[in-house]
Amino acid sequence: MSEARAVVLVSGGLDSCVAASWAVRRYEIWLLHADYGQRTAARERRAFDAIAAALAVPPLRRLAIEVPLLRRIGGSSLTDRSRPIEQGEVDASRIPGTYVPFRNTHLLASAVSWAEVIAATRIVIGCVEEDSSGYPDCRASYLEAFNRVVAEGTPPDSGIVVEAPLLHLRKGAIVRLGIELGAPLSSSWSCYSGSERACGRCESCRLRLCGFREAGLEDPIPYEVG
Repeated sequence: MSEARAVVLVSGGLDSCVAASWAVRRYEIWLLHADYGQRTAARERRAFDAIAAALAVPPLRRLAIEVPLLRRIGGSSLTDRSRPIEQGEVDASRIPGTYVPFRNTHLLASAVSWAEVIAATRIVIGCVEEDSSGYPDCRASYLEAFNRVVAEGTPPDSGIVVEAPLLHLRKGAIVRLGIELGAPLSSSWSCYSGSERACGRCESCRLRLCGFREAGLEDPIPYEVG
């Protein structure tokens, strides 16, 4: 591990768990978690705490924030309970209903602010473009543009850069990398609707289960339908 500091965005899901496990081998990691009014906020917070403990990140290097405006703005089935969570395979030709408008920009901006305060030079996010729901703020072009904003909007000597180590990996490769890194996958939680047992039907569960099947492994978390 180098002496460089990194702020790692950890939702509690599979991708962020593996990204944090990747980062802890390279940096002194500081973990950022966000409650933005999503349906499974309490369950995701439990996953975040468990991942942080498994990676031996002390409480002083963990920050949980609230971004309530995303729920108030709405526009997503994750934050608006009147909108159903899509099940099964999502039409790749359109943005899915679980997309939270411009969410990653709010979260990354918070991470950059914290990085300035603690003198971190890296932001690590578990974005995946190759095998994902097609969210526009998970694309390589988006991250490249955001890094240009960071360079323009922070002091010249801050040196802050956003990294997305999983960006071009498929879910099976992410699971295999997680196993290789010893990531606490059993502590992660990806379901968009369930809190005790993952539903097994939403797009996030479907992608996760597919990843474990591609890796030839059994997912360690409980499902209603597997």
